[in-house]
Amino acid sequence: MTDRPFDEVGVEAPATTSPGPADRPLPGGRTDIWRHPVLVRISHWLNVVAVVVLLMSGLNILMAHPHLDWGIRTTFADPWLTIPTVPNWLMIPQGRNLAEARHWHFFFAWLFVINGLIYLAYGFITRRFGRRLWPTGMDLKGFWRSVKEHARFHFPKDEEARTYNVIQKLTYVTMILVILPMMLITGLSMSPGFNAIGGILLEIMGGRQSARTLHFISAGLIVGFIVIHVGLVIWTGFYNNMRAMITGWFVLEPTAPADGEPK
Repeated sequence: MTDRPFDEVGVEAPATTSPGPADRPLPGGRTDIWRHPVLVRISHWLNVVAVVVLLMSGLNILMAHPHLDWGIRTTFADPWLTIPTVPNWLMIPQGRNLAEARHWHFFFAWLFVINGLIYLAYGFITRRFGRRLWPTGMDLKGFWRSVKEHARFHFPKDEEARTYNVIQKLTYVTMILVILPMMLITGLSMSPGFNAIGGILLEIMGGRQSARTLHFISAGLIVGFIVIHVGLVIWTGFYNNMRAMITGWFVLEPTAPADGEPK
């Protein structure tokens, strides 16, 4: 896949040089490329901590009323969904403690928001989103090819891995621009303090129970993303991926010869 820009007639324009250190040749035909700037790496690991605490404290809050409904009121006799009891080790703090769980949740929610805003500002100011995450027309044309490759668990490690594929780009863009904002908006709409100064959000959500359910759905989508993301990190090369997110450097393997070509 490529994330090069296109000119007016749809012809792929020459590649632009990405900011950061130049590629470093390694023995065996491998290449060390600069993938993640320091702010991106710090933001990533802060998000890891924040999301883990948010999910664990959120479970504690949910267990205080493990029923989800739509509208203004909850239906205790016939809820839309009832969440089964979760073990104490999955919750922050350990055991049922709604008041303390809210303190944890609100603190790390604001840490998550501030960190996210800094990341967004950096991505737009440096145009990293356009270079790395925004799918091009050529990316979208290759969508089904990428789907087939994923279905076969075929993930390139050569020069093609220099840029994200179209499924990665669409997933990251959806998480950044849709799922995470939905999580933030539904969370704010349930806040009594925010309701006092801007309660219109709760009306837009369709009521507190709807906002609560949408917040839970957002959290579920984030959990699904994390499970798939971590699984692919392990499958495609745990050491290389972790090294890239810690040091910024990612190793490309030599391009494998096509069928019939001499090795």
